[in-house]
Amino acid sequence: MIRYTDKQKLDAVKAYRKGGGGLLATAAAQGVNVASLRKWVAGYDSLGDAGVVTKRRSNYDPAFKLEVLRRMSEEGLSSNQAAALFNVRRRSQVAEWWRLYSVHGEPALRPGWKEEQTTMKKPRRQRDDEEAPADDQRSREELLRDVQQLRMENAYLKKAQAFGSSQETLSARERTLIVIELRPHFPLAGLLRTACLPRSSFYYQQKALKTIDKHCDLKSKIREIFDRHRGRYGYRRVTAELKRNGWTVNHKTVQKLMIAMQLKSLVRPKRYQAFAGAVCETAPNHLQRNFTADQPNEKWVTDVTEFKVNNRKLYLSPVMDLYNREIVSYEIAERPLPSMIESMLNKAFDRLGSSERPMLHSDQGWQYRMPAFRKRLQENKLVQSMSRKANCLDNAAMESFFGTLKCELFYINKFENIEDLKVALHDYIRYYNVDRIKMSLRGLSPVEYRQRETQGWP
Repeated sequence: MIRYTDKQKLDAVKAYRKGGGGLLATAAAQGVNVASLRKWVAGYDSLGDAGVVTKRRSNYDPAFKLEVLRRMSEEGLSSNQAAALFNVRRRSQVAEWWRLYSVHGEPALRPGWKEEQTTMKKPRRQRDDEEAPADDQRSREELLRDVQQLRMENAYLKKAQAFGSSQETLSARERTLIVIELRPHFPLAGLLRTACLPRSSFYYQQKALKTIDKHCDLKSKIREIFDRHRGRYGYRRVTAELKRNGWTVNHKTVQKLMIAMQLKSLVRPKRYQAFAGAVCETAPNHLQRNFTADQPNEKWVTDVTEFKVNNRKLYLSPVMDLYNREIVSYEIAERPLPSMIESMLNKAFDRLGSSERPMLHSDQGWQYRMPAFRKRLQENKLVQSMSRKANCLDNAAMESFFGTLKCELFYINKFENIEDLKVALHDYIRYYNVDRIKMSLRGLSPVEYRQRETQGWP
């Protein structure tokens, strides 16, 4: 916990009261915690400088505590407001007074009352100058009781050694486990006295031990899905995957469990840089940002993206079908030559039926304004469409794929060379088409969606 000097506190409060900014802005500018600043301001409004500077430890009498609780009850003050108003050193102390008074009444406000209730009464120690009664003068019941006490202490010490700790370092949970195990053989009161364990703490720990994690199996399944997809899935896709496997679960439950398990998607924020180069001969924007298609091979989009590994570059040129966002063809090369685009087109044309003539949309890159490229599209009777100048939103579907690819593969992995990256790209595109589900496709992968919708697969 950060400790601030009195000067830091007063400077922060005065800076806030000057009106230069809100709590967040002032706390950031002064380098203090915003929650602490909020308390200092409340204390300053009530008591001036005295409500901000560090207070000395003090014992409050019952009358003072009653007055604080009375003002809280009559004026509806919170514990923080009451602490600031009466200059109480610790805010949580007022809340503790309120709790004790509500449960136990006015006697609970006396100093030392809590220790009196929780301290176990220890047996009276025999003074050295007192003579212990001889064994023949003690009754049989007393001797049996002493024997049982020794047996109980011996059994407890053996159990404590099994935990690998001394009795003084055992936690309340470990001592409770020992008491539960020995309870069938010895009285509970004697075991608690031997373990130096308050009765209330024993029952609290016993209840906690009986609590079963009802989400144990669900957590295991979430972990399996998260690891299988290498941290690329957030809670929405994990929920969809669970439902595909027969689990009935709400996405909020999955989100809460993933936060508790510290499972967070490794996808990084997407960045975009606009291009404002010169424009030569271009095609009209026939797509008009209508990124939906009623059937496969109706609308295609394409683009080129760059990767850099150890000062060497690698280029990826894919074609995506807007019907199900499937990558119908792609080409990977170390230089963005026309041959790369030509090879990509040949693979894409092989996917077409005799009557299929899709629209092919791209940006205004030099590859797509070349006469050879435009001629190939005309020969195959494809309609060419281009985005407007320096407007990546006109080709948002392709840009979105590049962002997903880099966030789920390139940014979260370290590649030694471009050969390793090539292998990873081939593997990811297959994964993207076949295994990776999309929420916009009703929780199906692109290939599953196409097969179910066009071929009637179950």
